[in-house]
Amino acid sequence: MKQTRGFAMVMAVGTLLTGAPDVLARDTAPSDVAPKVSLKSGHAVRCGDTLTESTILTHDLNCPGSAPYALQLDGADVLLDLGGYTIRRTGPEVPGTFGIVVTHARMIRNGTVQGFGYGIDVSFSSTTANLRLHELSLLDNGYGVYSESQTNFLITHCRLSGNGRGLGSTFDASTGVFDVRSSIFTHNGIAMVADYHHIDLFDSTFTSNGLVSDCFGGSLRFRASTIAWNDAVGRMLVDQGPHTCGEMRFENSLIANNAAFAPADRPVWVTNRLAMINTMAVSNGLGLQASALTVYVDGNTFHDNGGGLTLSDLPAPVPVPLTGIVRGNQFLANDGDGLRVQPPSTPTVIDNLALNNTGFGIYAPTAFDGGGNVARNNTAGNCVGIVCAMD
Repeated sequence: MKQTRGFAMVMAVGTLLTGAPDVLARDTAPSDVAPKVSLKSGHAVRCGDTLTESTILTHDLNCPGSAPYALQLDGADVLLDLGGYTIRRTGPEVPGTFGIVVTHARMIRNGTVQGFGYGIDVSFSSTTANLRLHELSLLDNGYGVYSESQTNFLITHCRLSGNGRGLGSTFDASTGVFDVRSSIFTHNGIAMVADYHHIDLFDSTFTSNGLVSDCFGGSLRFRASTIAWNDAVGRMLVDQGPHTCGEMRFENSLIANNAAFAPADRPVWVTNRLAMINTMAVSNGLGLQASALTVYVDGNTFHDNGGGLTLSDLPAPVPVPLTGIVRGNQFLANDGDGLRVQPPSTPTVIDNLALNNTGFGIYAPTAFDGGGNVARNNTAGNCVGIVCAMD
């Protein structure tokens, strides 16, 4: 994998992560003020209990994997405060063990859940419409958070580490949104699985995961986030049926030093829509290959990657040419072509800059030429299919 020539160079573009008022101001941050609720002392709480009142733990819970769950929450408007303590599985690992099972609750906060098959599970019978998870560490679980319901999640200031999968849900049996803010995902096998869920990420960090995102029936949106030093960024599936990634979207984010954008078993991103806006892709081991119906790629920088950006039609019995906008991007010192548009794709290519790539600067024989493109010092040639100025 390529290494950045001084990671400080990348982080110097601070406006990517902090200076996007047109995007970041759209959604207000959730309040971190503790809800005004009377918390019952959890002094007598034991493994296997069902809590029907808001409770604060006063001690760790070390629960055998043989129990049906460590705790169950089942009461109107229940808030569980872990009090900084840990709920952990002890003894031999048993498949399908549950940490906290949510049948009805509104918030879990301030502590650690470790070592279960499902750290926090919102059950199929849950009547919880909205659940907030705040300042939790979800460690070494099969799934950190798992949904079997129609619940919408707000996940703030959490750490998900060492899980087989950080976020996941039951395919074709659960819907909702994972709204994730200011959280850290590290050393997970797969950080997030988006099947029937939309996952919206803001100000979050993904490092040292095997795979950051697996999208095969939902959609993902990264805003002002950092994705660095992972094995692969995304794996996607499109069959124009239930197994279809609706959209992959990146805004004002940093994608750096990952071994690859996609894993070897699915090396091309396939999604109905790809959007990348004001994002930096720097020193990744391979280039980004994407097939989509439409693209909106605007204001990004691809620098020093093992390849540039390659766009192509979705595979189909009767291919539909990819359309959309590729505008105002910089393709700098990548191995291979800076930008390649595979025929018969027809995006509009406008105001892009391609410098010092080892292949062509811009290779786009079937694209629409929107003008304003500049290319120079590219080894194989500057532009094919469109007119590029030298300066």
